[in-house]
Amino acid sequence: MADLEWLTCADFAGRVGESFDVTVGGVVAAPLELLEATESTEPGGQGPDGTTRMQFSLVFRGPTSPLLPQAIHRLSHAELGVLDLFLVAVAAESDGVRYQAAFA
Repeated sequence: MADLEWLTCADFAGRVGESFDVTVGGVVAAPLELLEATESTEPGGQGPDGTTRMQFSLVFRGPTSPLLPQAIHRLSHAELGVLDLFLVAVAAESDGVRYQAAFA
């Protein structure tokens, strides 16, 4: 599993358009497409090496069903591995539901 304290916006910026599988109850429930990786101008927390990262957010698009509840969800990516991210549904649109994960 990826160490979230070490991840930065740069780890995701080159992966916009790629798919992340979300699992619910140990079963792949849906693919989520990474739509945005946006870095803030505000400093965030420190990683284990003491380096401060900038706050950032990720926006994913998933299918309209199943609708994922606001919770920590396990996502997997071919290169990043397994990520446990707190996802919040932020918009329901004709092309699917948008979810956001924020990193401080």
